[in-house]
Amino acid sequence: MAFFKKQNIVHLYYSNKMKYQILLAAVLLFFGFGTLQAQSPPPVEINEYHVAIENGKAYLVSGAANGKAVFSFNGKEKELIFANGKASIDLKVDERGKLLLVENKKTGHRLYHLSATKNGGSRIRRIPFWLSVLPPLMAIALALIFKEVIVSLFVGVWTGAFIAGGLRIDSFYYFFDSLFSVVEKYLINALADTGHLSVIVFSLLIGGMVAVISRNGGMAGVVKSLSRYAKSPRSSQFITWFLGVAIFFDDYANTLIVGNTMRSVTDRFKVSREKLAYIVDSTAAPVSAVAFITTWIGAELGYIDEGLKLLHGFDMEVTPYAIFLSSLKYSFYPALTLAFILMLIYFKKDFGPMYKAEVRARKTGKTAPPKVSDMEQDDENLDPVPGAPLKWYNAAIPVFVVIFVTLFGLIDTGMTSLASKIAEANIPLASDSWGAIWGGINALNGEDASFFFNLGELIGSADSYVALLWASFAGVAVAIAMTLSGRIMRLEQAVSTMTTGFKAMLPAIIILTLAWSLASTTEQLHTAVYLSTAMEGSINPYLMPVIVFVLAAFISFSTGSSWSTMAILYPIAIPTSWAVSHGAGLAPEISFELMLNVISVTLGASVLGDHCSPISDTTILSSLASDCNHIDHVRTQMPYALLVGAMSLVLCLLSTLLGGGWFICFVLLVLGLAGLAGLVIWFGKKVPA
Repeated sequence: MAFFKKQNIVHLYYSNKMKYQILLAAVLLFFGFGTLQAQSPPPVEINEYHVAIENGKAYLVSGAANGKAVFSFNGKEKELIFANGKASIDLKVDERGKLLLVENKKTGHRLYHLSATKNGGSRIRRIPFWLSVLPPLMAIALALIFKEVIVSLFVGVWTGAFIAGGLRIDSFYYFFDSLFSVVEKYLINALADTGHLSVIVFSLLIGGMVAVISRNGGMAGVVKSLSRYAKSPRSSQFITWFLGVAIFFDDYANTLIVGNTMRSVTDRFKVSREKLAYIVDSTAAPVSAVAFITTWIGAELGYIDEGLKLLHGFDMEVTPYAIFLSSLKYSFYPALTLAFILMLIYFKKDFGPMYKAEVRARKTGKTAPPKVSDMEQDDENLDPVPGAPLKWYNAAIPVFVVIFVTLFGLIDTGMTSLASKIAEANIPLASDSWGAIWGGINALNGEDASFFFNLGELIGSADSYVALLWASFAGVAVAIAMTLSGRIMRLEQAVSTMTTGFKAMLPAIIILTLAWSLASTTEQLHTAVYLSTAMEGSINPYLMPVIVFVLAAFISFSTGSSWSTMAILYPIAIPTSWAVSHGAGLAPEISFELMLNVISVTLGASVLGDHCSPISDTTILSSLASDCNHIDHVRTQMPYALLVGAMSLVLCLLSTLLGGGWFICFVLLVLGLAGLAGLVIWFGKKVPA
């Protein structure tokens, strides 16, 4: 009895214990499962949704959806938790409103403008995504129609501001608010960027230096010293070509100084003014476009930097200067143009209208065709001041200072940047000297890294903006100091000349600022995203450089400005090329090479269109400086420019198909030079002595 009672007690004890355990497990399971469910709900497929605003906060609403779904908002991916068909975006909206790009794999891209109203309501406007390309297209179209760049870019920015403002035409206030925001928001933000300010200051200082060394007789002295070596038509043309290459830092100074100075020399040897204008024009922009230290480099770096900021999925740590240097291997048009002039001079051959002009000059001595009246206009006076000594070193020394300080600045800032990377890699440095840091670079990149690889790493890590600021300031300071010490000009004259150089750069700075503002609107409207998604799968990424080449040449020809062409195309072409290549599944290194090709052909094709355009500023200046009939200059130069452009386009296509790289580009360049030489020998006619 006792036994059975004990057994019952034991059984009851374990039964009660088991009940508590089961109850506890049930409670834990319930709350644990609920917690897990709250943290990681099941995925839900969102086929349709709309945006709603409640109390100034934005939500996505999709029926009665419950679960998690991945969306992208303004390029940033986020996991949303839908509860009873609603998910918070964590976005506050005010009366002025905000743009919101929503992306989902199932529903694609949608662009919204969300704003609150004064009475506590809300306004949600879905903007057709194709409108994101309207601002740059508007700028291009107006530039083509009216042949004017500044107003065209301004209207493009205004168009972008109007779209980004939600297309609000319900009141005059919002309509004019978009107009005023061009200045209040876009222009001010463009100028508030430190990189943009660096480009502006650098451009102003270089323009001031060019004016000073032109007025103190330095540039004329350089030309005078070299012109004594001209002893025949061939040598006089070669000296003109050499000076065009030597005066590399500004295309305007190049055309005005070389054309005016060498005109008397080439006239002496019966070289036609058309040929002189061609040599002057075709050495000015090509060498300024690709040289490391020019008035172009600031604008080019600015355009490239804006394009790089719009890239998605680009994680390479490279500076715009490093990008520019890397893209030079694809600069076929500038290199072939400079070499093509030498071929014509060496073989003493010409063809087309240029041949007729050269024959006329040699046989009749009439080097200059009649000048038309529309070319009579005032230009910036770059002649030396009265009594100025024509000393070559007054120009050469400031130019050498700019080059030296730029190199010093690139090395110094590059060393500083790499020292931080070396420290982060826990590589010990004996000191802060350049030698110790260079040794650290070798340790950072490995013993197998070549000298040029490490040098590229150094220059690529440098702050090019700082280096160019140092160099331009040093150059203008040395130019003024030499002018004052030689008593060529008084201090007030030198400063006045410098400010005249500043003024000459103002149109370029206005274009640059408006281009930055236009790039800001395309970034807000996600133009690159639209173009890349629209062209993804429909355009072969290997054809992108060819397409951009043709488009850039056409725009530059129609507007007469290579700068405005770059301003319009770079913010579109760079991110589109990267996105199309990336979307096609190409490896990052191949996508990067294609992007470099696009950057280079945009620059080269812009110069090509500029050479062929009768409304180009440098083409007009070349005609004026050479005292040549402008239409005759355009008519004789165009066949040469188009021939070199066609060869450059072929090499551009081949370079992409063969994978690019320095070796491939060098081989193609040699083949291109051989092809052009063969054409000159085969089709060219001997010009009489």
